Amino acid sequence: MSVAHTEVTHQAAGPCGDDDCGIRDVLDRIGDKWTVLVMVELAKGVRRFRELHRAVPGISQRMLTLTTRRLCRDGLVERTAFATIPPQVEYRLTPMGRSLAEAVQRLADWSREHKDAMEDARTRWDAGHPGEG
Repeated sequence: MSVAHTEVTHQAAGPCGDDDCGIRDVLDRIGDKWTVLVMVELAKGVRRFRELHRAVPGISQRMLTLTTRRLCRDGLVERTAFATIPPQVEYRLTPMGRSLAEAVQRLADWSREHKDAMEDARTRWDAGHPGEG
């Protein structure tokens, strides 16, 4: 490749093509901390915007707006607006969102179950590999 080469190079496509069968896109969405926290809250039931804002510590109003829009766009959350004064908006998980929330809950349960074992493994690794930990 010459110094003047400016084209974007792509890795060879896997069996599903360049998008890794869509897995990377989905993992990017559900790997976002705000997405997980909002979904955990919505798994408890329908929430209004202000309820979500209060229930998710540290999230700004703008980030909550962006997160709920993305979740709606992805079909994980349903937004219902009521023509009241002031306007009211409710959010609820869709069936697909509920199935994802169940998977996230299983991952959280696994994390709690294996947290101590992972910490022990890290301690053993760090003791045997000084400077690498």
